[in-house]
Amino acid sequence: MKKDVDDYLQEGIYGAKETKPAERKRFLGSLRERIVFALTKGQVMRKKGLAELEAELKKHPDAKLLLNGNISYRFLKDYRLLADKYGVHSTSISNREAETDIGAVLTYDHAIDKEQIFLEEKEETNEENKSEAISVTRLLKKIFTGK
Repeated sequence: MKKDVDDYLQEGIYGAKETKPAERKRFLGSLRERIVFALTKGQVMRKKGLAELEAELKKHPDAKLLLNGNISYRFLKDYRLLADKYGVHSTSISNREAETDIGAVLTYDHAIDKEQIFLEEKEETNEENKSEAISVTRLLKKIFTGK
């Protein structure tokens, strides 16, 4: 397809046409089909997924790590050091106009279509907390009912 003058003018005024802009905003400029591994901002800030990311960095040395630049450097430092350890290029992406829940993305420049890209967090069931809640309920019941 050949570009005409109108195409060049439109591109000059509005910028290059972009495929899937909403997906690119969410995944720090990348597309879902290119992602090897992704972490949410909350996971990055709680230092979750470091071991899983390390395993993916070992398997995918040609990928690049995109980090959400709107997150404080102190949270990103360990992820950046891990990428450096395996020779994987890392970049901070700051887009103040785009709201995203993504904190870090290991991605390629081409499609790989990996089905499971997110860190699966197992819900922690803490028996102590359950028994404490039951004993607090019993205590309140005693206080208010006298039984």
